[in-house]
Amino acid sequence: MTGEHLAARVAENIQAWEGWLASWEPPLNRARPRVCRKCTNSPLAAAAGFTRDTPHQVVHALVSRMHRLIDAEVDAYTNEHLPLLQAELEGAAIWNSGGYDPGQGLDVEYDGVDHDAVESPGAQPFLFTFAELQQAEKPEPGLPRPPLTEAEKRQLKLEIDVADRQAASVGQELCFLLVEHQPGVRQAVKRFVDPQIEALLEQLSRNLEAPGN
Repeated sequence: MTGEHLAARVAENIQAWEGWLASWEPPLNRARPRVCRKCTNSPLAAAAGFTRDTPHQVVHALVSRMHRLIDAEVDAYTNEHLPLLQAELEGAAIWNSGGYDPGQGLDVEYDGVDHDAVESPGAQPFLFTFAELQQAEKPEPGLPRPPLTEAEKRQLKLEIDVADRQAASVGQELCFLLVEHQPGVRQAVKRFVDPQIEALLEQLSRNLEAPGN
C-alpha cells in the first residue's frame, strides 16, 4: 500500500470501530482468563491512546483491525516478491484444511479471543466447549509434505526475514497514523465506554453497601 492508501484504510477502520463501539456493552459472562498476545504491551494500542483502564474487548477490537491491515500488506508483498514463502503458505493451507474452527466467519472484533465462557459455580455444566469440539473435529493428519532442499531452506529463511521486516515496517507506519487519531479514539471511549463503566461501578458500590444503610 502507498502511504496515502494506508492512511485511508486506517481512517476507514477507525470509523468502523467507532460504529461497533456505539453498540458495545460490557460482557455479562466471564471469559476464560488468558493473556492476549495482540493487546498485551501492544505499540498499536499505545499509539491509539488507550489507557490501562480501557476494557480489553474495546482495545482488542481496534488492534485486531490494525493487525488485519498489516496481514493484508504482508500477504500482498509476499505474493509479489517472495515466491517460495508464498508456495509454502499455500501448501500449508491445503495440508491443514478441514475440521471445525470456532473463529471462522466471526467479525474482526473477535479475532483471537477465547470463545468459551467460564462455567458459573452451581450452574448446569456445559455439554462441551468450543475448544473440545474443535479438537474432536480435527481431521486425521495427511501425508507428510515434500521436504525442502538445503538451498530452498536457506532461501525460505531469507524470505521469512524479509516478510518479518515488512510487517514491522507497516506496523510502525500504522503506529504513526494512529497517533494522529488519538483525540478521536479517546473521545469515542469517553462517549460510549466510560458512562457504562461508571454505571457498573456505581451499581457494584450500591450492592456492597451494608443492609440498612
